[in-house]
Amino acid sequence: MSSNEMFQALHPDPSKQGTRVKKATYEAYREALLKVIPADGEGVEFQALSAAVVPHLSPELVENTSPGWCTTTVKLDLEARGLIERVAGLGRQRVRRKQTAHG
Repeated sequence: MSSNEMFQALHPDPSKQGTRVKKATYEAYREALLKVIPADGEGVEFQALSAAVVPHLSPELVENTSPGWCTTTVKLDLEARGLIERVAGLGRQRVRRKQTAHG
């Protein structure tokens, strides 16, 4: 895989276009987000996500990307793919892993 291979991230709002990001960057942030987003309860505050993922990323990646921007882009993609969901009614936006019937 080329380190410059691009990936089309999705957006949960069908009227909005997702963002193209480097596939390696997407994969690293995706893995980190899925580690820090809980699968139950009140989830995690969206505002806390970019700080929460940094320890799960290589220092080089953190230095060469914008953790806030990448976290938001990949979070929206995970929402669009049905892997995470927003938790309704708790004030600030919170997200959690989406529960599926098959695991």
